[in-house]
Amino acid sequence: VQLQASGGGLVQAGGSLRLSCAASGRPFSRYVMGWLRQAPGKEREFVATITWSGVRTYDTDSVKGRFTISRDNAKNTVYLQMNMLKPEDTAVYYCAAKSDLAKSEYDYWGQGTQVTVSS
Repeated sequence: VQLQASGGGLVQAGGSLRLSCAASGRPFSRYVMGWLRQAPGKEREFVATITWSGVRTYDTDSVKGRFTISRDNAKNTVYLQMNMLKPEDTAVYYCAAKSDLAKSEYDYWGQGTQVTVSS
């Protein structure tokens, strides 16, 4: 599976961005999709996960109520809608895919898209 993330940019605190991740190469609908992020000097952290059937999990408490993960299996695309952005959301955001929800590690990674939130 090849993953191409896009939609990052510079936004003021309180603003919104929508990240997209287009998948190709294998049947997209079979994969659990996730978004992760890595801020400068920090470890990569899980943000959100969505199963093939649309069951969502938000792995970081700080994004609950502000971020929404979704997917369109017909378009082979997963999204991350980010609202009420905060400076601490600044990071490189990665989309990833894995074949089994029980796996702790993802099988495939996109190249990352930079999100910068100014105060």
